[in-house]
Formats: sequence, structure tokens, C-alpha cells
Amino acid sequence: MEFLGKQIFVEFYDCDESHLNDSNYIGHHMVEAAKHANATVVQQFFHEFSPYGVSGTVVIAESHINIHTWPEYGYAAVDIFSCGESLNPFEAIEYLRSKLKAKKVETNTINRGALKHIAALKE
Repeated sequence: MEFLGKQIFVEFYDCDESHLNDSNYIGHHMVEAAKHANATVVQQFFHEFSPYGVSGTVVIAESHINIHTWPEYGYAAVDIFSCGESLNPFEAIEYLRSKLKAKKVETNTINRGALKHIAALKE
């Protein structure tokens, strides 16, 4: 392993707006997405904003999965950070795509914690 982890930024476009404003719906499906990805759920917290929008985090043993929604735009931003090799983030992404009814999904992945840089700092 060359990095401590990887972070995937997911853009869900043209989603079902009614789901994006329901913290119970979002919370349930974020936890289910974590389970579909083979993650170990530790804790969860979701907040519904007024007049609209939901933010939340599922803390997993492998790191975290976050969401923020903009129902007025039919958009959700999800961040999946994982350490180790057991997590399959693309299973979570596909699960969320279907539950949010997103018509378009884009991802960006970055590696986090380059071990060569960490080792150089210890020398």
C-alpha cells in the first residue's frame, strides 16, 4: 500500500428532490450504502436544514461517508474516505445512485497520506 487511504468525491445530479430533503430517508440509505460497500458502521448523524437540505455523516471503521444535499437543485455531494482494502466504495455509489434516482453521477478519486512523504518526515 502506497497511501493510507483514498477519498472519492461523488456528484449526484438530477436527483429526486423530495428524497434530498428527507433526513430520515437520507440517513437510512447512507447507512445501507455503507453496508453495501462492506463497511462497518460505527455511528451516524444527520441534520435537516430549514428551509431545505440535509447534511450527514456515517462514521465507519474504515473512515467515513458524508453527504450534503441541495434539493432545490436536485443535487447531492457525497464524500467517501476509506482506509484499507476491504471497502468497495463503488457499491455504495451505485446504491445511492438508485435511491436518489440520480440521472448523472461523476466521481473524482484522490489518494491520501502518501507513505513516501510520511516516511521522509520521520528520517
